[in-house]
Amino acid sequence: MTRTGICADRRRSKTHAALAGLAALLAAFAVQAAATIYPAIARAHADVDAGLKEAAKTSRRVLVDFGGNWCPDCIVLDRYFHAAENAALLDKHYVLVHVNVGDKGISDNFAIAERYGIPLAKGVPALAVLEPDGRLVFAQKHGEFEAMRQMDSTSVNEFLRRWAR
Repeated sequence: MTRTGICADRRRSKTHAALAGLAALLAAFAVQAAATIYPAIARAHADVDAGLKEAAKTSRRVLVDFGGNWCPDCIVLDRYFHAAENAALLDKHYVLVHVNVGDKGISDNFAIAERYGIPLAKGVPALAVLEPDGRLVFAQKHGEFEAMRQMDSTSVNEFLRRWAR
């Protein structure tokens, strides 16, 4: 084999290795993106009730996150919840409950959203903070986190600190 042929084989081999690495990275991202953050729509009432019971036992507040698995801003919010600077704060002060507002858009769980003052028409994600007895402490009324992709995790940290017990 000529020197040119050997170099071409090495370039092809490096290219194939790089493409394989890129494919693995994309596959991992696809699995992460397909992760289910928001449970089945029908579970919302039971999940809120369970969150309230857990909050009562642990003297924390309930943080109700209205959103959907199809929503990029909702996925970013969940990543920010679990970022190092926020995870301990979230665990110490809140019981997090995800309420699925629909599988392909905002189409479900309007009654729960209305009960806690969340205007779903303003967009998701939207958060409500509850006392363990179910009393509303705060509700996002103006789509404050609706553009979460354009925000950073400090906005979530400020929110968690503001409404912590």
